[in-house]
Amino acid sequence: MTFVRSTKTEKRLEKITRVIKSRQHSLTLVLENIHDPHNVSAIFRTCDAVGIPKVSLVYNFEAFPRIGKKSSASAFKWVDKEKYKTVEECYSNLRKEGFKIFASSLTENSKNLYELDLTKKAAIVVGNEHRGVSDLSAELADEIFSIPQFGMVQSLNVSVATAVILYEAMRQRIKKGMYKKSEMDDKLLDKLIDNWCEK
Repeated sequence: MTFVRSTKTEKRLEKITRVIKSRQHSLTLVLENIHDPHNVSAIFRTCDAVGIPKVSLVYNFEAFPRIGKKSSASAFKWVDKEKYKTVEECYSNLRKEGFKIFASSLTENSKNLYELDLTKKAAIVVGNEHRGVSDLSAELADEIFSIPQFGMVQSLNVSVATAVILYEAMRQRIKKGMYKKSEMDDKLLDKLIDNWCEK
């Protein structure tokens, strides 16, 4: 046990180790120009809850919102962030890492969320509160999908929609036992545990 770990309580170390081991490195999220800080904070809390280790940020129209310490709770520091200036750059990087890109879009040819296989390497793209994902994000994605709805209002708040999507991904992954075994090798796992103990 390193000095860093010895300065933490055993209970905290056990929690950090358990959480890191359940992180789903084959599942990621892309936020495109979401400007409301409350929505962004809620989304990051959901990402932490379902085990997403990193979120890609594409902000080429809106400015990334300032996240207050209280509104973000503590989730913001447990999820890594990677910023991009263009959709093309973001998608290119995701594809190099082997991700299939699913963009959320309310169009006639959108697939039903519940028809997707989100147990493979999957990147979920969610868009701006008012405009949704950009035409380019939808066009360049591997697939577009939507959440089935039966009400008069055909849209959900973006943080709610993201939670619905990510919890469906989690449901599928739990069913396949993907949270029971770490996707990281022991060396990287050990390094990340030490990093988290310093937070």
